[in-house]
Amino acid sequence: MTSPQPAETRTQKRSPQTATLAEIARAAGVSAPTVSKVLNGRADVAPATRARVEELLRTHGYRRRRAESARSPLIDLVFHELESAWAMEVIRGVENVARDAGLSVVLSESAGRLTPGRTWADQVAARRPHGVILVLSGLDESQRALLTSRSIPFVVMDPAGDPGADVPSIGATNWQGGLAATRHLVDLGHTRIGAISGPTRMMCSRARVDGYRAALETAGLPVDPGLIVTGDFHHEAGYRRGLELLRRPDRPTAVFAGNDLQALGLYEAARELGLRIPDDLSVVGFDDLPVARWVGPPLTTVRQPLTEMAEAAARLVLDLGRDDGSASATRVELATSLEVRSSTAAPGAG
Repeated sequence: MTSPQPAETRTQKRSPQTATLAEIARAAGVSAPTVSKVLNGRADVAPATRARVEELLRTHGYRRRRAESARSPLIDLVFHELESAWAMEVIRGVENVARDAGLSVVLSESAGRLTPGRTWADQVAARRPHGVILVLSGLDESQRALLTSRSIPFVVMDPAGDPGADVPSIGATNWQGGLAATRHLVDLGHTRIGAISGPTRMMCSRARVDGYRAALETAGLPVDPGLIVTGDFHHEAGYRRGLELLRRPDRPTAVFAGNDLQALGLYEAARELGLRIPDDLSVVGFDDLPVARWVGPPLTTVRQPLTEMAEAAARLVLDLGRDDGSASATRVELATSLEVRSSTAAPGAG
C-alpha cells in the first residue's frame, strides 16, 4: 500500500463536497441539529424524517469532515457466522492490531446472511468506530452510503462474492490452494478424487473447486461430477456428504474436503464405514486450523493464513481511516501453502 501523501497534495485531490449539513437540512425541511442527530445515529428521530435525511445524504454524496467525526476507540468486526475455530483465528488477528493501536474490537454476527441488517448499520453509525471489517460478508448500497457519509472506512475479508472494484478487500489464493491440494493427491497416484465444496454462493468455495478441477484436467484425469458434492463448511456437512461419497460402489480413494471442519466430518464418516486414513482413504483439508495437527492422523491441509489475513484487514482499515478517502481501493491476496501430514498416502498403501 502506498504511503500517505502530504497534506497539501491530499487537499488538492479532495472531491468538493456537494452539499453542506445546513443545505441538506433545508432540503429535508428539518433543522441542522436534526440532520446531526441522523449522522450520529441518535434514536430520537422519526423514521420518515430519518429516511428523508439519509436519502439526501446519499444523493448529495455527503461525507462527514474529519473534524466533525470524533471516533470511538473501536473496530467493528462482522461475521456471517460466529461458531467455529476459524472465526477465532480471525478474531485473534484483528485483536493483535487493535491492541497495538489502543483500540477494542466489537463483534457482530449477521446470522448467516451475506449482508448485516439495517439495524446493525445504524448502530455502527452511532458508535462511530475507527473502521469496519466484514468477514465472508458484505454491504448493500445503502449501508455503504451510510458508512461513507460518516467517514467510517470498511474492508471485506474473504468476500463471499465479488465485492466490487471500489471495495478494499483481503483474501487468499483459494484457486491455487485447491490446485495444490489436488495435485498432491494426483502425485501420490490417486485417480478417483472426490471433493466436498463449501457453499456455491461463496467465491472462495468456488475458487477452491475450480483449482481442484484444473489439477485433474492438467493431469489428464476426467472430472467426474458425481464425485463433487456441496457442503456448507461445517463438520456435519463433511460427515453427511462424506458418507454419500464413500458409500458409492466406485468410491473415491482420496477426497479434497474444502475446509478442515468438513475434513474432520469426513474422518468420522470413514470411521463409521470401517475405512482407515490414509490406508483406505486419503484426505486433504483447507485452512490449517490448530486442530488439524491434533487429530489422528494429523491432517494434510492447505494453510490459509487466517490470522495474517485478519491483521492485514485491520491494518488496511486503519490506514484508510487516516486517509481522506482519496486512496484507491485495494485488493490483497495472501499466499496459501500445502502442509503435508499423515492423512495422505499412495492408494492402497496399507
